Amino acid sequence: MPGEIIDRPNPPPSRSHLPPALLELSVKLDIKNALSNEDISALQNFRRAANYIAAAMIFLRDNTLLEKDLTPRDIKPRILGHWGTCPGLTLVYSHLNRAIEKWGSEMLFVIGPGHGAPAILACLWLEGALTHFYPEQYSLDRKGLNNLITGFSTPGGFPSHINAQVPGSIHEGGELGYALAVAFGAIMDKKDLIVPVIIGDGEAETGPTATAWHGYKYIDPVESGAILPIVHINGFKISERTIYGCMDDEELVALFTGYGYQVRFVEDLENIDRDLAASMDWAISQIQHIQKAARSGNPIVKPRWPVILLRTPKGWGAPKKVHGKFVEGSFHSHQVPLPKASSDKEELGQLQEWLREYQPDTLFKRDGSPSDNVTKIIPKDASKRMGVIKDAFSGYKPLDLPDWIEMGEERGQEVSSMKAVGELLDQVLQRNPSDMRIFSPDELESNKLDAVLKHTGRNFQWDQYSRQNGGRVIEILSEHTCQGMMQGYTLTGRSAVFPSYESFLGIIHTMMVQYSKFRKIGRETVWRKDTASLNYVETSTWARQEHNGHSHQNPSFIGAVLNLKPEAARVYLPPDANCALSTMAHCLRSRNYTNLIVGSKQPTPVWLSPSEADSHCKAGASIWKFASTDEGLNPDVVLCGIGTEVTFEVIVAASLLRKLVPEIRVRVVNVTDLMVLGAENTHPHSLDDPAFNAIFTKDRNIHFNYHGYITELKGMLFGRPNPERVSIEGYREEGSTTTPFDVSTLRKNDSIPKFNEYGPGQMMLCNHVSRYHVAIQAVKGAAKFNEKVSVKLIELVAELQHSIKKHQEYILKHQEDPKDTYDLPCFE
Repeated sequence: MPGEIIDRPNPPPSRSHLPPALLELSVKLDIKNALSNEDISALQNFRRAANYIAAAMIFLRDNTLLEKDLTPRDIKPRILGHWGTCPGLTLVYSHLNRAIEKWGSEMLFVIGPGHGAPAILACLWLEGALTHFYPEQYSLDRKGLNNLITGFSTPGGFPSHINAQVPGSIHEGGELGYALAVAFGAIMDKKDLIVPVIIGDGEAETGPTATAWHGYKYIDPVESGAILPIVHINGFKISERTIYGCMDDEELVALFTGYGYQVRFVEDLENIDRDLAASMDWAISQIQHIQKAARSGNPIVKPRWPVILLRTPKGWGAPKKVHGKFVEGSFHSHQVPLPKASSDKEELGQLQEWLREYQPDTLFKRDGSPSDNVTKIIPKDASKRMGVIKDAFSGYKPLDLPDWIEMGEERGQEVSSMKAVGELLDQVLQRNPSDMRIFSPDELESNKLDAVLKHTGRNFQWDQYSRQNGGRVIEILSEHTCQGMMQGYTLTGRSAVFPSYESFLGIIHTMMVQYSKFRKIGRETVWRKDTASLNYVETSTWARQEHNGHSHQNPSFIGAVLNLKPEAARVYLPPDANCALSTMAHCLRSRNYTNLIVGSKQPTPVWLSPSEADSHCKAGASIWKFASTDEGLNPDVVLCGIGTEVTFEVIVAASLLRKLVPEIRVRVVNVTDLMVLGAENTHPHSLDDPAFNAIFTKDRNIHFNYHGYITELKGMLFGRPNPERVSIEGYREEGSTTTPFDVSTLRKNDSIPKFNEYGPGQMMLCNHVSRYHVAIQAVKGAAKFNEKVSVKLIELVAELQHSIKKHQEYILKHQEDPKDTYDLPCFE
């Protein structure tokens, strides 16, 4: 039937029409003498023990060593876990142990199919890593093994996915697609590190994985380590065949050769250990050959790095059939091969038969510890074992930072905040030549951060002008790859910055959230040390995207960060260059946070001196006396700007009001740390109510001119006293190609569609954050407390609305804003 789910084991893929000569590009090895019989026995014993523990973890709540026949009471009431990928993971883990012992390599294992947690946890217990970090709970004896098996996927035990509680892990794999990029980030500036990364062939279908295959084009083997990608082709996802599983050898060779790899197939199931051992030896020798050439001054141009394509059956080792349906080699083995083991006698019997095939009595001693024939393959140097490698948990090295105040700008100038930040980052990169990188999606110069290129370059090895020169900048037009690399880089102890166009940072929204979840658990895991914060710089903002149009306007990433746990979320909107310098320096010093800095790349006024900016940023918000009436005393209304361009409009509005209605008393406030606005005790930075009232008064109307979506600010202010006195304007999803201020294009004729009351484009005006809109809110609010304003209210509002119309008419006629639109306001 069309669309029918096929549950039969995968047959060999049908032949493609590609030239058979392509197969000559895959690596052929003589595997006969790759291992001794003793080595094979050691590998198989470790694997049998790991597979037994993994299967038992999914099913058993008692009788964990199968010392008597299984009964329904031995089965967990909720059977949770994923068996399908486990046999492949234990196979690879056993061979990585052998390779570490043979080659003396330092290896950090990144697991794409993180749902295969039972396999990895079993291996970690066997090698003693769980005991090292959890000596009481997971001791290397009967008690520890029983706790591991019975506690899996239950309250108090390990969850069904790899997470930060799992030793040796820097990637969860819950949201598939990021393992490869994370692995590339982990090896940067770690010359001696090899990161084997296993990628499920379902994960291989994802867009982020497809782009991350290009990661080696950004790795200089002089300064960085290497990854060893292993694609586990087992044919099925949850209920569908995989693309890779249906590709034949010629297709796969063509694909990976095109990516720049040497391809080695491992698929001889009868000789799987010899096959995989020979392949890993070949891969490590190739890595060393490439690195030695580069480090001796004779680098290989465009080296072809090894990749292993591993073909094994899905759920290898599970029952062949259950109730007449194929299980091993089909999607039925993806999660729980015997879902009714506690209630179905036939399935219970099959489970017992399956577990006994591993011969647990030969794998464990009477005290429950692993037998000597199981542990023989584990590296003898405990520090080399993948579960205890320090790169995964030992924390970060704080950066050596310059004094940003010495780099500060004088008040009254017009300076690009991003240019100032670029100068700071240039010094940071010079001072920290192997602990800091910038990951940028091809927008570095557009975002005015090109000062970082004064003393470093782009690390792009496929470019003849930059190859073999290192470089602190990774610039690839893939937000997913930048995010994944940054995760791997920071979780292995270094620091990073991710600058981006504001509108496209949302591409990695869920990646950022997944990583934040991993780090949340990491902060709660006592043996994990602090990591550097993730530092996002959001620029090319909607407020100055009049030249690119509506597609380049989207501040929604602010909301994504606001929704994180308060302990981790930080959002900053520095209003000028000095505040941007202070904020960036603070973020680079911080740890364990997700920092978002939103700033303008265009030249804008420097409102505060360096010392004033330092005080302002420490407080998070302050009264700007220079723009306020009588330095902000006894105001009729409070105007607050949050964001560079919208703050400019607030300040111009305050100046305009002095001329238009001298009787009004205005207090101007700027918020640079968005988190201070949250209701009392909702965030570590939130102002308590007395402090909030000290800035915003107890009873006067407050108008917020906000860079982001209005609902974000409403949510933050919920819970503050007297919410009826608050009005907010922000981004309204309006604006297109036009001028920076009005950004409105009135219809010249009926052939141009009228999108809204102002026309198809608009920025400050159409989003209601212009000086005129701020002034209208100010006089409406002040009229409640100042009779001199109240008696003029109707006339004042009408005049301001007329100013809006005249501004638009000027733009229509002259195709630009009036000449004085961005003049600095005068408060004398």
